[in-house]
Amino acid sequence: MQIIDPTDERIPLRRALARRPEGIAGAVGLLDISKPRGDVLIDRLAECLRARLPGVELRRYRKPTFARPAPDGLRRQIKEECGFVIEALAD
Repeated sequence: MQIIDPTDERIPLRRALARRPEGIAGAVGLLDISKPRGDVLIDRLAECLRARLPGVELRRYRKPTFARPAPDGLRRQIKEECGFVIEALAD
């Protein structure tokens, strides 16, 4: 797998992929960052995850605006409730 970094690095950094967990422990959070059609992407992603990972709990979250980081309370909630999070955006 090749990771492409869009930044202008004259000497590219070598990055290793994070180790994959053995399995999914806890709920999977799906975070919509509030860009247009992000909910459409999250809906499709949820559909695909349910088909591939039956029985895994999916929890949906939404940022109030894409222009700012997620509020601290929302980040804490996701951290407490989920073992994984997928952040998705679309336009």
